Amino acid sequence: MQAWLRNLWVVCAAMVAYSGWAQTIYTCVDAKGRRLTSDRPIADCTDREQKELNPSGSVKRRVGPTLTAKEQLAQEEQARIAAQEQARLNDQKRRDRALLTRYPNKASHDQERTLALTQIDELVASARKRLVELAQQRKTYEAELEFYKGDVSKAPALLRRQFEDNDLNAAAQQRFILEQADEKKRVNQRFDEELVKLRQLWTMLAIPAGITDPTTPKK
Repeated sequence: MQAWLRNLWVVCAAMVAYSGWAQTIYTCVDAKGRRLTSDRPIADCTDREQKELNPSGSVKRRVGPTLTAKEQLAQEEQARIAAQEQARLNDQKRRDRALLTRYPNKASHDQERTLALTQIDELVASARKRLVELAQQRKTYEAELEFYKGDVSKAPALLRRQFEDNDLNAAAQQRFILEQADEKKRVNQRFDEELVKLRQLWTMLAIPAGITDPTTPKK
């Protein structure tokens, strides 16, 4: 009796195992046109697509051909490029949202442009004021130089150094003024470029109801 039960248990275990194996069926047509079926990926079809079937015969998934090392590298490179592009697009969306938050309308953008340019003008005015002070200072040195008949080479070292420092400071202020003129051009260029983008974003705010992301282009 015990032997009979033991044999029954073995048969049942085998049936369960077979049932588990039958859960996965692979099928393909090989290079010779033969339709092959197996309970595991088919070696003769590694160069082509295989279908993994459910017990009912429906397609569970499709298994692509095994890639060569070169193909694998190419696929990984494509995936890397795609990931980089997606990251760039996501970053652009974040920057667009930040831009809209900072400048909800043209008036706010114009106001900040004016403020930035005004700050530069104030720096230039300060530099020009310093130039006037240096010019007055130089007149004082020139008046003292008259004692030496206007010949700097005959003046004491201190006076010569004062002339040199005055010239250096005046030249530095002149360079600064020119640099600020270039800075105003850069500021205007930046705001002009922002305005082009902002006009697009502001237009996209008037999109159909139901779309809440103003950075998503209209279809």
